[in-house]
Amino acid sequence: MTTVENTPAGATTRTGPPQRAAGSHDEFSPLVEVVVGTAVGARLPASDPSSWLNLHPELTAPEVARVPTGPFDRRVIEETEEDLACLVRLLEGLGVTVHRPAAVDHGAAFATPHWRSRGLYSYCPRDLTLVVGSTLIEVPSPMRARYFETGALRPLFQRYLAAGSAWLAAPKPELRADLYGVDDTGRPVLRNTEPAFEAANVLRCGRDLFYQVSGSGNEMGFTWLTHTLAALGDYRLHPVRDLYPHTHIDSTLSLIRPGLLLANPARVTEDNLPAPLRSWDRIWCPPMNEPQPPTGTHPLSSPWIGMNLLMVDPHLAIVDAAQHELIAALERHGVQVAGHTLRHARLLGGGLHCVTLDTVRTGTATDYFG
Repeated sequence: MTTVENTPAGATTRTGPPQRAAGSHDEFSPLVEVVVGTAVGARLPASDPSSWLNLHPELTAPEVARVPTGPFDRRVIEETEEDLACLVRLLEGLGVTVHRPAAVDHGAAFATPHWRSRGLYSYCPRDLTLVVGSTLIEVPSPMRARYFETGALRPLFQRYLAAGSAWLAAPKPELRADLYGVDDTGRPVLRNTEPAFEAANVLRCGRDLFYQVSGSGNEMGFTWLTHTLAALGDYRLHPVRDLYPHTHIDSTLSLIRPGLLLANPARVTEDNLPAPLRSWDRIWCPPMNEPQPPTGTHPLSSPWIGMNLLMVDPHLAIVDAAQHELIAALERHGVQVAGHTLRHARLLGGGLHCVTLDTVRTGTATDYFG
């Protein structure tokens, strides 16, 4: 099996190129190849409107100003790397080919004519690349610190390109100050001055994709992706509005298999569930268990990160091992579960779906709603 990984010294090793182009149409078909992220070099950038919006949207401006920035604690990084290495071994044991991001310096400063920043991390490869069939789409994140983050995946994407994948990128956003606003409650909002969204705002289901409009995905991003998908093939992009205002969709809705979904009862109702999904059976996610308080005073995710799961195939899920009630609910619906622990998922803002990017699944562009 092909594995690209960070060595303890931070170098990148490869045991061979992908033997096929990328190809992933949904969230649940049998998994063949996946990227697993790395916490090496993870850091919190200095506060700016984009990091407030995407990292701490529930805090007030004075509270955000007091959040520590800079590298995460060494113990957090080391323990997370141990947990990710265990996830790699689990996936490889299931016959999945695993790739890892190349080593990059997230502390290096960079700038545009309008702002300066430093990087965040390579922990969540899901966030910035949308795989639609054999096409890799680098998305226009509204967060300045993530402007060059997909560079850690460039060696892998170049090899997929050589194997036959299409590889494109959305127009690089300028991320000027006028993209960011404040609502009547004093919380940050994403305006529509240019297309801006993250791939983790999107769920894929064959010919149909669902795009959550939120603080990490605006209406202009929905428009851009709609036209781009039309150029790629016979796809339908459905807007998901008034579901969750802050960031990504994958701790709100998960597609388990055709006809079955997992929904967050604190955010999803029968009325705001996307219309095409209303005919599907629903598992209402039980309350989340937190065995211990998250490290740090300002975690990047809510406790609902515990429902953030990865489907290996329609009958096998990798799930946060602490979520016993969720595991039991999945098993009652005929889904086997492999439990896994990411000790600092809340602090770093990424669960099992976030820290993986499925680049090859066996499914096709099926019309599940036709």
